Amino acid sequence: MYRPIDKISSISAEQLDRIIGEYPVIGRVYDAVPGFKQTLLGKKESELDKWLEETDSLEIDELSSFTNGIRRDIAAVKNAILLDYNNGLAEGSVNKLKVVKRVMYGRNGFEMLKGKLLRLELKRKIN
Repeated sequence: MYRPIDKISSISAEQLDRIIGEYPVIGRVYDAVPGFKQTLLGKKESELDKWLEETDSLEIDELSSFTNGIRRDIAAVKNAILLDYNNGLAEGSVNKLKVVKRVMYGRNGFEMLKGKLLRLELKRKIN
C-alpha cells in the first residue's frame, strides 16, 4: 500500500480495483497511506495535523491506533519531517556490534570483543 500500484509486479490495477470493490475499507486505507507518505517525504509538517484528522474520520481501528501513537510523540514526528537528522550511524554501529558478538558467542570475553571491534573500526578508517 506504500508503493504505487504500477511499481508492484505481483498485483495489477484491475486486481486492486476488484479487491477495493469487494472490501471498501481497503480502498479507504489505500487512499490514506499516500497522504502520509507525501507529508513525510515532502517535508510538509503543517499537513500532518490535517492528515491525522482525515485519517481519524475513517474510523478504522488500526489507523486510529497509528494516529494515536503519532499524537503521543507529535513533537518528535514533526521534527523527523522537518529535519534531515537521523540515528542511522548509531544503529549501524550497534548492528555491527551485535553481529560480531553473535559470531564470537561463548568463545571469548568482553576484552576480546572490545579489541575486535576497535580493530575493525581502525581498519575501516584506514581504507
